[in-house]
Amino acid sequence: MSFSPELVEALARELHESEKSRKQVEHFSRRHPGMTIEDGYAVSRAWVAMKIAEGRQVRGHKIGLTSRAMQQSSQIDEPDYGTLLDDMFFAPGDIPTERFIAPRVEVELAFILKRRLQGAQVSVEDVLEATDYVQPAIEIIDARIEQFDRHTKAMRKVYDTISDNAANAGIVLGGRKVKPGEVDLPWVGAVLRQNDVVEETGLAAGVQGHPAVGIAWLAQKLAPWGECLEAGEVVLAGSFTRPVAAKRGDRFDADYGPLGRFQFRFA
Repeated sequence: MSFSPELVEALARELHESEKSRKQVEHFSRRHPGMTIEDGYAVSRAWVAMKIAEGRQVRGHKIGLTSRAMQQSSQIDEPDYGTLLDDMFFAPGDIPTERFIAPRVEVELAFILKRRLQGAQVSVEDVLEATDYVQPAIEIIDARIEQFDRHTKAMRKVYDTISDNAANAGIVLGGRKVKPGEVDLPWVGAVLRQNDVVEETGLAAGVQGHPAVGIAWLAQKLAPWGECLEAGEVVLAGSFTRPVAAKRGDRFDADYGPLGRFQFRFA
């Protein structure tokens, strides 16, 4: 890691203030050219610690950059991850637009755990055995760090996204809760409509072939930090559609076929 503890804390504070003011900050990677993935996770953890100190509670985790195309565009060969906090959960219906800066919507599956997943050897089978149920989910991603640099117009780097809690901002759970053995998870499909127009369709197989793959990866990644996936936590397995930009007044319809359907609106 190249960042000092003081720099990590200062950048985490920038993100914290950006979320509250809804004013994006400039790329960390441009201001600190030696930035590494480890630096990004250190900033993200420091920011989550600030939120916990203010009374937030950890409810789970999200996995991002799970598709091959997204990894190639970010020039990495593995996903990234972030933390889900209690104030990020929304029921289907009205979503408060003022909570976000530049919200975008992704189609996912959420795994709700009944047993702890811990260690460097966690497998897909372990994930399925530890899962209480799987449920359709929409992730709302956001950008506290501007997507395109205001000076160079360059796109932000993966280090920026990681430090920005892997772009996480919200989650909407809906549809049917199913046991992992009740459905062929890679073949779970979804149709996302925005204002009655089909914007995205996809299969959960787009998430590394099986949506449980990323969850096993995450448990392995947390192990060196002495962390794990706890019973009762919600884990977003990764998007199997591209993100769709949302603004106030937009209506969304997420149709997962046999797993149910739900609607929400940015109010």
